[in-house]
Amino acid sequence: MGTQLIHICTGTRDRINMWRRHPNNGTPEAWRDMAGCVKDAVEAVKGSGVVLGFEPEVNNIVDSAAKARKLLDEVGSEQLKVTMDGSNLFHAGEFARMGEILDEAFELVGKDVVMAHAKDVSHDGDAGHEAAGHGKLDYARYVRLLYKYAPGAPLLLHGLSEGQVSECVGFLRGKIGTRRILRVVSLK
Repeated sequence: MGTQLIHICTGTRDRINMWRRHPNNGTPEAWRDMAGCVKDAVEAVKGSGVVLGFEPEVNNIVDSAAKARKLLDEVGSEQLKVTMDGSNLFHAGEFARMGEILDEAFELVGKDVVMAHAKDVSHDGDAGHEAAGHGKLDYARYVRLLYKYAPGAPLLLHGLSEGQVSECVGFLRGKIGTRRILRVVSLK
């Protein structure tokens, strides 16, 4: 297909809704199964030049940057990297610690970020679903951290309608300013 980056998901134990948190996500069995699948996926792309990027997300088995770091270390392959989405990092009750959580996430996995998502979040305890600039994410901090740890990483807008594209691109360009290090990409 000519791509060098494939985005994968670490999933959830919920059999009905792949985006809903399940109480068994935190079990050793869930980790074993997920890590085994990721290792198989990395083996499948071995030597191809393709990188697999996964996203820490509060509803998935890898629900934090700490678990993302653990998976990266366990798999131990340069072909496994991170897709960062700042709006997916906040468990219930964590908004008050937004800056600390964003900083920690980038300290743990920032050097492994190969792509970033730009959407927003209105409440903690679930992944964000709002268009960029329409929620509570500290975008000034998020963009600053992307600039520091992942310069040049594509920043993909999602979770927005076609009618919101121009506004959201403008919002992100305003946060990026004159720094020409992030590429804002929107898919129609």
